[in-house]
Amino acid sequence: MEQPAHGDRPAGSADGAAEALDRPLPEAVRRKVVALVADAFGGLTVAELPAPLRQYARFTASRRAKFAGNAMAAALESDPLFRQRIGERFKEAQPELAGAVESGAPPGAADPVDVAAVAYVLRPAGWGKLVAAAGEEAERVDAERADEAGRRELERLREEVTVARERARAETEQLRRDLEAARKDGESLHRKLRSAQSDVKRGEAALRRVQAEMDTARAEAAAQVSAAESESRRLKARLGEVEAALEASRRAAREGRSVEDMRLRLLLDTVLDAAQGLRRELALPPVSMHPADTVDAVEPGRMSPKDIAARALSETDPALLDQLLELPQAHLVVDGYNVTKTGYPTMPLEKQRLRLLGGLSALAARSGAEVTCVFDGAELAAPVLLAPPRGVRVLFSKPGVTADELIRQLVRAEPPGRPVVVVSTDREVADGVAKSGARPVASALLLKRLSRLS
Repeated sequence: MEQPAHGDRPAGSADGAAEALDRPLPEAVRRKVVALVADAFGGLTVAELPAPLRQYARFTASRRAKFAGNAMAAALESDPLFRQRIGERFKEAQPELAGAVESGAPPGAADPVDVAAVAYVLRPAGWGKLVAAAGEEAERVDAERADEAGRRELERLREEVTVARERARAETEQLRRDLEAARKDGESLHRKLRSAQSDVKRGEAALRRVQAEMDTARAEAAAQVSAAESESRRLKARLGEVEAALEASRRAAREGRSVEDMRLRLLLDTVLDAAQGLRRELALPPVSMHPADTVDAVEPGRMSPKDIAARALSETDPALLDQLLELPQAHLVVDGYNVTKTGYPTMPLEKQRLRLLGGLSALAARSGAEVTCVFDGAELAAPVLLAPPRGVRVLFSKPGVTADELIRQLVRAEPPGRPVVVVSTDREVADGVAKSGARPVASALLLKRLSRLS
C-alpha cells in the first residue's frame, strides 16, 4: 500500500492514529462517511485513487455510493493517504465545519452524525469520542423515533381495535336484526309455500280437466279438419274444372271464336260425318233413290233380308271397339294406369306408359279417331320427360286431382251428341261417364285390340 510523504501527514494524525473505535461504526455515520467519500471521489485523479477503487472513477457520486460503498469504507480505514486526500477535498468544500471539528469545538447546531463523519475522515484528536457520541446520539434518536413510532402504532392499533369492536358490535346487532327478519321471512315463505302447494294441486286438477277437454276438442277438430280436407279436395277439383273451362274459353277467344261456337262446329261436323257415315252404311244412292225403292221386296238376283248377317257384337269382341271408333268424330279417352295395370302390372310405370302409348299411336293411325290417354299425376316422383306419340294426346292429372276426375272433365267438355268412348275397368268411372253420354268399354277389350296390332 502507498505510504504518505512526510510533508503530506495531516495535523493531529499522530494522536488520531493512536485512537480506535471500540465497536463498529454506527450505520448512520457509515452512510454519511460513504456519501462524503463519494462526493470527494470525483476531485481525485485515477493515479490518486487506490487500485481497488479505480474502476469506479467514471461513476457518478450516487452510483459510487451504491456500488462502491463497502470498498470506499475499507480503503478509507486502511489507506491513510487516501483518507488524507479525501479530508483535503472536504476541507476545500466545507472549510468551516472541517475547521471546527479539527479544533475540537464543533457547532452545537450541527448534526451529530455529520460531525462524527467529518471526525472519522479527518481523524483529529478525540475523534473516537465524537464518533461514539454521535453513534449514541443516533441510537438515542433512533430509539426515540422507534418509541414514538411504537406509540403511534400502538395508538393506531388501539383506535383500530376500538373501531373494530364498534363495527363488530354494529355488525352483530345488524346480524341479529337480519336473523330476525330472515326468520320472519322464512315463516312467511313457509306459509306461501303451503298456499302455493295447494294452488299447484288445484292447478293440476284443473290441468287434467283442461287436457281432457283439449283431447275432446282435438278429436272434434280432427274430424272437422278431415271434413274440411274432403271439402277442400272437392272444391279444388271443382276449381280445376272451372280453371280448365276458363282456359278453354280464353284459348277460344284468342282464336277468334267462343267455346260454344267451337262445340257447335264440332257437333255440326259430327252430324255431317254421321250423315255421311249413315249414307255409306245404308248404301243409299245419293240421287237415284225414289220412294218406291223403299218398298221391301225381293228383286230378281238380290239377297233377301234373311241373308244379311246380324250386326250385334259381344262386349268382349275387339270388333266392337273398331265399330265405335269408326263413328264420325269419335274421341277415345283411355284410363292409362287402369289399362296397363290390367295388362302388364309387373312392369315399371315408365315402361307401362311407353308400351301403352305405342299401341295407342298405331290404333290412332289406323282408325283416324282422336285419342287421349290420361295418367294419374300422383304416381309421379318427378316430372315426366316424355315426347307424346303421334296422334295421341297424353295428359297427367294435377296435384289434388285424380285421373278419374280428369276423365270426367274431358267427357263433360265434349258437346252433346259427339261419340266419346272411355276405356276403364273402374265401375265408378264407367258409371260417371255413361251419365254424361259417353260409351264405357272394359280395359281388356282395348288390350285385345292392341294385341292384334302388334
